[in-house]
Amino acid sequence: MNTKIIPLGGLGEVGKNMYVVMHQDEIIIVDSGVMFPDDELLGIDYVIPDYTFLKENESKIKALLITHAHEDHIGGIPFLLQSIEIPKIYAPANAKELIEKKLEERNIIYNGLITYDENTKIKTKFFNVEFFRTTHSIPDSHGIAIETPNGTIVMTGDFKFDMTPIGPMADLHKMARIGEKGVSVLMSDSTNALVPGTSLSESVVDENLGEIFSSCKYSRIILATFASNVYRIKHIIETCKKNNRKIALFGRSMESTVDIAIKCGYIKDKDIIITAEEANHMRPQEVCLLCTGSQGEPLAALSRIASGSHRQITLMPNDVVVFSSSPIPGNTASVSKTINKLYKKGVKVFTNRTTDIHSSGHANQEELKLMIRLFKPRNFVPYHGEFRMLKTHADLGCMCDIPKENTFVLENGDVLELCKGNLKRAGKVQAGEVYVDGSRIGDVGSAVIKDRILMSNNGILVIIANIDTEKKILLGMPAITTRGYILVNENAELIREIQEKAEAIINGELEKKMFGFNDLKSEMINGLMPILSDKTGRVPIILPIVMDVKSLEHGEVKS
Repeated sequence: MNTKIIPLGGLGEVGKNMYVVMHQDEIIIVDSGVMFPDDELLGIDYVIPDYTFLKENESKIKALLITHAHEDHIGGIPFLLQSIEIPKIYAPANAKELIEKKLEERNIIYNGLITYDENTKIKTKFFNVEFFRTTHSIPDSHGIAIETPNGTIVMTGDFKFDMTPIGPMADLHKMARIGEKGVSVLMSDSTNALVPGTSLSESVVDENLGEIFSSCKYSRIILATFASNVYRIKHIIETCKKNNRKIALFGRSMESTVDIAIKCGYIKDKDIIITAEEANHMRPQEVCLLCTGSQGEPLAALSRIASGSHRQITLMPNDVVVFSSSPIPGNTASVSKTINKLYKKGVKVFTNRTTDIHSSGHANQEELKLMIRLFKPRNFVPYHGEFRMLKTHADLGCMCDIPKENTFVLENGDVLELCKGNLKRAGKVQAGEVYVDGSRIGDVGSAVIKDRILMSNNGILVIIANIDTEKKILLGMPAITTRGYILVNENAELIREIQEKAEAIINGELEKKMFGFNDLKSEMINGLMPILSDKTGRVPIILPIVMDVKSLEHGEVKS
């Protein structure tokens, strides 16, 4: 029997990672992430994978394995557990703490969460699983080697190679040992596949941050970074201690990350952490404010500080603001907007463009090649990235002596079959995007999103009319109201034309032998569209509300 590899998320995109390995009646899932919505997904909180395939094969699921604690790898777990029974979830210590917090916030009781480390081994009927330590921007990051009856499958998780990391070194020796035993399929992180060279060492970033602290001895330092970058936060806290500064935390995710980092033992200098109120009563040179908002998020702490709307912190002329991050694609405009606001306040700003104060947690091209060389796989599958990243990574695989026919650039839902070390494509399963809107999972489809986009761009026009279906008459002129389209008071002529057209359509429909409310509404929408387009150049959502007064008299509503 062949072993199947099925990506349900994470290909052609950066986010919602979920990968399935199946052999006969056993399934192992690797990661369960979310993707954050782009600007067009109005009102959507998260995007998660389509779990249909897992639902159809629920009885085969043995475990969910988590590589590390970033949202695009663990954020979907609460939604997955609401849909599907997962017997066990294996996660490293940091991820376990964050998962427990997520489940607690959503009142989900789950008793199958198990902590693993690099020495843990898992055995099922068909699978032998082991883990290897990697370097990433969050602690306890691991790659996974899954030995199957048809060969070993390795998934790197997110990684970089840093010879002078702040945390523990990646276990290159274990990777090489796994490679020597033979790897049939390597699935490797493609996020930075377009970036040549090697990534900047975290120790260089730390050195540059230390220099900023030394050169700004008499200023209050406000520092923004990713809340998930525990090692960066750890160094910032240690740097504050060296420079006799206390540190105050701003942003819920920042506070949560530091709490868990202290609990897990990554951060030990908790005595220098103070409250916002205490920070406001200290001299500027005695304090550092560590906050969220490095991506220009409107509601994050730094954005509110920059705009002057923060309840606790007001900018002072001698403040120094440090962005220890780089804008994620799509966030550049938001970050620039925040930086401009800060400059208007007269503060000094450091960004990664002027000083090396941020390093990506993902491998650049030379590091990706090193990973391929360590494992020496027979087949190569780039994962975790947009299509251009996957394609470029596949080309790097060919440069590292993997035959082109043994590289596979996939889409979500593609099925690969592994047979005695040989890999081939074998069809497709259902895989797509499911939208989470508040507590509603999957209720909001593409049609609703299109309507939201249309309303946000063109507005809505509502026509309210009362009719008597017994007498076949329209009672009074239809009322017109709009939101986000035109001002009724300033467009009297157009409103009157809309009313007259609606009146004519209603009367025409009432004269028909077979009258139907749905037919009437369709005629009104189709009849008004040309007028609105011709007069304004835009067509809003047209919402006809037609009520039968005879039905209302009997306590019924027909519209």
